[in-house]
Amino acid sequence: MDEPRSAKSDADSDGIRLLADVSYKQGAVLTEYEQTRCKLDVYLPKQGKNFATLVWFHGGGLKTGDKRKSREDSVQTEAISRSLAKGGIAVVSVNYRLSPKATFPAYIEDAAAAVAWARNHIAEHGGDAKKLFIGGHSAGGYLTLMLGMDTHYLIAVGLNPTDIAGLIPVSGQVMTHYTVLGERGLGRFNVMADNAAPVHFVRAETPPFLVLYADHDMAARAEENAYFVALMKGAGNKSINGHMIENRTHGSIAGKIVDEGDAVRTAILDFIRTVSQRR
Repeated sequence: MDEPRSAKSDADSDGIRLLADVSYKQGAVLTEYEQTRCKLDVYLPKQGKNFATLVWFHGGGLKTGDKRKSREDSVQTEAISRSLAKGGIAVVSVNYRLSPKATFPAYIEDAAAAVAWARNHIAEHGGDAKKLFIGGHSAGGYLTLMLGMDTHYLIAVGLNPTDIAGLIPVSGQVMTHYTVLGERGLGRFNVMADNAAPVHFVRAETPPFLVLYADHDMAARAEENAYFVALMKGAGNKSINGHMIENRTHGSIAGKIVDEGDAVRTAILDFIRTVSQRR
């Protein structure tokens, strides 16, 4: 593992400790793009031991976004990470390769490698590897869903699906992602549910899921999420819960996580605490 560029106590009063720009993929065969893009930041809570960890993937349609910088729609990934870390958990914020420079399934493979890094290393920083959660917004929600539903990605990096305590996709796409469709020369609203679609892998046995989406989400996104939850329950899955968050758009459902009393922030932290108690 490369040494992080920095490992320091935050200057702010909340005392969040930051490990910045840790490389989560190693090897001589990595491309230059992988070497520069496949890095993560770790936000460690001020106090406590054996805390839970949330591996968080930013949004941006699999084409844009960053583990730290603000996006045009005001979803500030670094602020989200800090806010959740203040709730007593570690947050591993991940960069992954983006389309069109990388294409399906490269970004999902990167996501799996980042989860493996967290599983293998979080105990070194005080976390409990048994309390490992995956989450993300929009494209990050899609990555979360793919890792939870298509088990071969985690298996390929030496993990068992049971190593994951829970999954928290926020406004993720459950059908074949529109960027994947674009890579295939298809339009954004073509409907496909092949092996690039989380819904393709509906089954009864998965880690616990908390599926969150907005009442004013992007076109068809709320309906997709509700459909996914209904199908999973129909298949006999007793570990999934879905919640539509009122008075939220596709951007604000994530952007308001920075607010201490936000419904999504509360739901995420409550879910992690509840599931962690069973681990």
